[in-house]
Amino acid sequence: MRINPSAPGWIEKFSNEYAEAIVRYETDFSFYTACQRTGLFYGFVVDYHLHRAIDASHWDEEEKSKVVFFTTLFALYQLRKPNNEMSSFLADVLAFYSSISRAKFSFIQHFLPESSPAQELETLIADRIQTNTNVIAKNFTHLVTNAMLFVDVLAFEHYLVSGTIDLKFFKEVEQKCMSIISLSLQIKTNKTPYDDLLIKLFENSLRYTKFSDEVDAHFLAQLQQESIHVLQRLYLLDVAQMALWSDGEKQAVEQEYVANLIVILNLDKIVQNTGFEIDVFVEKHRINIPYLNEKHPVKHFYSNAQETIAKLIIRNKNRLLKELSESKELVVLLRKSTLSELSYEEKKKVKKQLLDICKSVPSLTIFLLPGGGLLLPLLIKFIPQLLPSAFNENLDD
Repeated sequence: MRINPSAPGWIEKFSNEYAEAIVRYETDFSFYTACQRTGLFYGFVVDYHLHRAIDASHWDEEEKSKVVFFTTLFALYQLRKPNNEMSSFLADVLAFYSSISRAKFSFIQHFLPESSPAQELETLIADRIQTNTNVIAKNFTHLVTNAMLFVDVLAFEHYLVSGTIDLKFFKEVEQKCMSIISLSLQIKTNKTPYDDLLIKLFENSLRYTKFSDEVDAHFLAQLQQESIHVLQRLYLLDVAQMALWSDGEKQAVEQEYVANLIVILNLDKIVQNTGFEIDVFVEKHRINIPYLNEKHPVKHFYSNAQETIAKLIIRNKNRLLKELSESKELVVLLRKSTLSELSYEEKKKVKKQLLDICKSVPSLTIFLLPGGGLLLPLLIKFIPQLLPSAFNENLDD
């Protein structure tokens, strides 16, 4: 039976064919490691929590993400409420998202009045796997799925256990994830241009908080003292490792950092012999895993965006030169940025003045759209590279 996850009715069709084949896990750890093996965390889906094979060769990455997200939610539901039927799951997962909508989240409004529970969940899943600024992102990469999709799974687990869910839960998990990412990138031995974009793409997956690269000095100590469910602790460990693995290597200092993080997260009795499923996954799928090759959304975004922005600058070179000639301070700061790190205030000035220039050049208004901020670092990089003589002339004036 051929299933098209982009067409209406796919959940009902999938459930009729595969509901009984979805694995029933006995422990939190077996469920979580199975989630790791699906590849959902790493942007390369290879498994769907199924006892039997399914033909996914005709699905794109977005469709694979839809299916694995659906089966992950159902597998978790079976873990918390064994032997419940699909109809009960649909009722509870929709009640979960309805609780979120009552907290003034807007995505429920997309539902059709007469849609079935399965169709409502299809609409939800299609919304949840996308980032908040997907319009811009899709101009430069084949797909940017929500990098923090598993937060929904953690929230659903919280809802099933406690019977409630609120904005605070989402905010706290997102903040912890971004703090872990920031700390991990600070630990990295080999810095790459993709680190900043990795943060940006995770940042675009935030729904309920805003990213800050200022990490509380007591964050790890507070984390160790908090009572956090094991699934969340395991996920925070994975988020740290994904940040470290973005360059495809793990140095000794990084391994030491992860070992210490395992203790801080109280996972030392659960994770044995390091137990890093990410290591196993990487070794098995290194050639295809997006985080480690040019298919990686970050790297694909970076390379494609470079080419596109270079063309925009060349095509608008004369107009750009004219605007730059009227902003000597910006020229000085951009040239300084090629030699040293700008201060926070200097970065704010550069951003503001560049956006003002973009307003006056029609072809550059893409930087003003939601998500256009992702592209500004590349614009800053290319102006001095493509127009070095203009910078010298301006500086001599």
